[in-house]
Amino acid sequence: MAFTPFRSIGQGIKWFWNAVDTSRRFVINFIFLLLVILLLNAMFSSDKLKIDDKTALILNFKGQMVEQHAGSASDAFLAEVQGENKRSTQLRDVLTVLDAATKDPKINHAILMLDGMQGAGLPILREVAAALERFKASGKKVIAWGSSFDQRQYYLAAHANEVYMHPMGNVMLSGFGGYRNYYKDALDKIGITVNVLKVGTFKSFAEPYIANGPSQASSEAEAFLYNAMWKLYTDGVEKARKLPAGSVMTSINNLPEMLKAANGSVAQFAVNAKLIDGLKSRDELRQMMLGLGAKDEQTKSFKQVNFDDYLQAQNHFSFGPAVAVIVAEGEISEGNAPPGAIGGMSTANLVRKAREDEQVKAVVVRVDSPGGSAFGSELIRQELELTRKAGKPVVISMGNVAASGGYWISMSSDEVIADAATITGSIGVFAIFPTADKVLDKIGVHTAGTTTTWLSDSFNPLRPMNPRFGEVIQLGINNIYSEFTTKAAAARKTTPEKIDEVAQGRVWTGEQAKERGLVDRIGSFQDALKSAATLAKLGSDYRVTYIEREPSKFDRFFSMFEDGAAKAAARAINDQFKVAVAPSGIPPAAATEMIKDLAWLADLRKENRSYMVMAHCMCTLP
Repeated sequence: MAFTPFRSIGQGIKWFWNAVDTSRRFVINFIFLLLVILLLNAMFSSDKLKIDDKTALILNFKGQMVEQHAGSASDAFLAEVQGENKRSTQLRDVLTVLDAATKDPKINHAILMLDGMQGAGLPILREVAAALERFKASGKKVIAWGSSFDQRQYYLAAHANEVYMHPMGNVMLSGFGGYRNYYKDALDKIGITVNVLKVGTFKSFAEPYIANGPSQASSEAEAFLYNAMWKLYTDGVEKARKLPAGSVMTSINNLPEMLKAANGSVAQFAVNAKLIDGLKSRDELRQMMLGLGAKDEQTKSFKQVNFDDYLQAQNHFSFGPAVAVIVAEGEISEGNAPPGAIGGMSTANLVRKAREDEQVKAVVVRVDSPGGSAFGSELIRQELELTRKAGKPVVISMGNVAASGGYWISMSSDEVIADAATITGSIGVFAIFPTADKVLDKIGVHTAGTTTTWLSDSFNPLRPMNPRFGEVIQLGINNIYSEFTTKAAAARKTTPEKIDEVAQGRVWTGEQAKERGLVDRIGSFQDALKSAATLAKLGSDYRVTYIEREPSKFDRFFSMFEDGAAKAAARAINDQFKVAVAPSGIPPAAATEMIKDLAWLADLRKENRSYMVMAHCMCTLP
């Protein structure tokens, strides 16, 4: 046979390609098999955690305490790679761990190590505090320690049997409320006009863009809200610490004198004020725990199990009748949103998924949202209404905030349960339409053209807002407000006129909302689960399942690139702004706050929209 070099080369390439393809399939199959083994190992070995008698549970919470982790697993991975610790702690996990430990005879103590906890809303803190009280009621002891305590950390620490702090630490209790930036003069200087159309005297979301200070109505409402929440905070601390009523305010008001008596030691001031029981270093805490628990010969410390390991041991797979929990946390948009935010379409899909699941007999919606898109809110409310019509009870459990759009999605339910400190209400609507025509005037640019109707160019942000266009938007807002109050009246079994009296965009605490008929009762997340089970006639034999969005393989893959690029862009813009304001002496932290505030105006162009109709409140956690 004649030698044909091209044929030989072709066969060589074919052989090489087959070898590469075979190797690729082997590697992929090997990785897949490894993942299956790891998954099966996690499923069937999660309950093999060995705990000895007299073991202490270490409650070392990390990051923000939230209803649901924001973003995806890839977000957390990227944060770790970049040296950032962005992972949060879910309320559900804390309750699971504490309630399991309460019944566990091997656990005899819990130690609150709160240095890593970065914050939480008061309703979430109250949920955790109630779980700590249940733990203590079983005869077990809680000891809290911190190098220092901020206001949120201290609320949990106060519910321990004993509270200790490092001798150089500080308990920082400063109260609620604060100052906000107002941008009217700044926007005037650069030629930006922010047109705001609204319904609701107390609807103050857009005030920072159109005024140089809060309106009287806004100040009145915030004072009423914050004072009530501060009383809930101080009453909770004083009851837990067995202090006379008013002790916290007395300590704050007499801080200079009491600090002088403590020779300037803020740690000793905390001891004198009976906010803590004593001062101990971390090693001194360890020595104390050795006396209370059992010694671990391997570690030469006391026997202990940390929060994450104990949580992992509670992951049991179960089947049967279920109460489904859907977390509605974050701002509300119209389309799809990742965990930690609410998408009208994506969250509605979760409700539909729960409704179509034969094992789900009732639904609890855990709401923690200041609102957002009115349309997105209505999409979710409609799905909840269909769920009720399908014979599955719906119970709303309000967390930190359930206001405006957050209240809207709560209007189709069999029962609404709020925490006493939940920020709720804000039944009102607004639209915000910024125009930059004065910017063009300043730089000598002029616009002109021909249109077939007055409406053709009304959306142009480079021209002043057409008064007729403003009237159209206002009429639309009036209609949506009417829809809001009418639906709220039907849900609360009253009249739109009665709802209007407590609406007008005003926010209330859960207790104040209960007094005004906006919620059914004050209670916890656990109360909501029990209520849903009772309405579904499940008795005590039911499981709780969370219905959450599952990202596709494409989402997981591409988000690793898109999220990184978005973060890099955000950092670049942030850094440039800080450089720009540096000569003015504005601190970087203040510059970051301004970027966040003004981003609302920039976001209007993100979806090629000239204005937004929003059911949103400027509700920030105190």
